[in-house]
Amino acid sequence: MIKNRMNLKFQLATAALMLTTVGAFAQGPMLGPGQLDQVVQRIALYPDPLLAQVLTASTYSNEIPEAAAWANHHSHINGENLARAIEEDRLPFEPSVQALLPFPSVLNMMSGDMAWTESLGNAVLSQRVDVMEAVQRMRRRAYDFGYLRPGPQYRVAYVPGAIEIVPVDPAFLLVPVYDPRIVFFAPRPGFFVGGAITFGPRIFIGGGFSVFGWGGARFGWREHAIFVDNHVWERTYVNRTTYVHTYARPFERRAAPARVERHEIRRER
Repeated sequence: MIKNRMNLKFQLATAALMLTTVGAFAQGPMLGPGQLDQVVQRIALYPDPLLAQVLTASTYSNEIPEAAAWANHHSHINGENLARAIEEDRLPFEPSVQALLPFPSVLNMMSGDMAWTESLGNAVLSQRVDVMEAVQRMRRRAYDFGYLRPGPQYRVAYVPGAIEIVPVDPAFLLVPVYDPRIVFFAPRPGFFVGGAITFGPRIFIGGGFSVFGWGGARFGWREHAIFVDNHVWERTYVNRTTYVHTYARPFERRAAPARVERHEIRRER
């Protein structure tokens, strides 16, 4: 009887250890609300379509440095010429990473601080609801202090429980430039809040870029969902090694670029 009880206790202890071990690998490092606020501050005021692509691309952080190098090397072309260059070079990056190639400044920010990018990616995989709540806390703070307002570039609208930032022209995005140490805090007396957020150049994301999900990149804020190419993004920490997102055009993973070119545009004399 005593031996049976000892065996039962050993089995229970082993099972508990196994459950603990499985739980430890079922999610990445968990961050508290204050930590998540700091993580999302630099991107919280991005327009919703761009933010959706940044969040999903961050979960493939290992691809970001090479993608940034490609974008910098081809920064002299844009629009449909850039879309053709991406297609011709048969790049091996995930579509969400390729979607950011028209935005070298964003990729440079991500590749220049890989610790931050990896933290963001892990949080998106493990704490998606918390990440989206942190984004909304930062948006509400910027709005309450008068920094975040509608303009010719974006519509800023309250929807039930959330603030949306949506481009006026869906085919073009502008990257907002701001200092998180300013826009998320009360302005000092006499400070002109209207000049705290500026914008980069208009970047075309229509036409050939639709294959990277730009036509349907958005959020379902109420249900805490990220949509890319009109499908809910379901990659998590658990399925991160096998998950394949549903795109209108199936993604073909390539081992390496078929060629690397400068894609120079020559003007006729």
